[in-house]
Amino acid sequence: MGIVTAFAVFIAATATLILLSTSQRDDLVATDYYARELRYQDQIESAARTRHVRHQVRVTHDAARQQIDLTLPPQHASQRPAGLIQLYRPAAADQDREIPLDLDLAGHQRLDAHALGPGLWRVRVRWTVDGDDYAVDERIVIPKRL
Repeated sequence: MGIVTAFAVFIAATATLILLSTSQRDDLVATDYYARELRYQDQIESAARTRHVRHQVRVTHDAARQQIDLTLPPQHASQRPAGLIQLYRPAAADQDREIPLDLDLAGHQRLDAHALGPGLWRVRVRWTVDGDDYAVDERIVIPKRL
């Protein structure tokens, strides 16, 4: 009797497993896969273009003045590029911010960091010059204030 019960339980478990596995969606491709691939390719091309000017791009945090200093290449700044600065906080998405890129003629922009909470922040800068997109991602750490 025990052997029959064991076989019955085994068959029932196997049948249940087969039913569960066949009812799950296993799509590996999103419905908008082509648009996603184009966006990803744009990101790759932006990163490749940025490599040529990367040594001229700086994102730093000045804890004493509580500000973030951004510097882009002077040849880009002179053309008044359109762009966006994203302050992304991995630990608290509700603190994320987006700020329009507004460089001075030397290619500098200062951002007030008084309202930013302490911890890790990612500064993502995206800008366009002559129809070409550029992108930089930097990490900064805002220390706790005493």
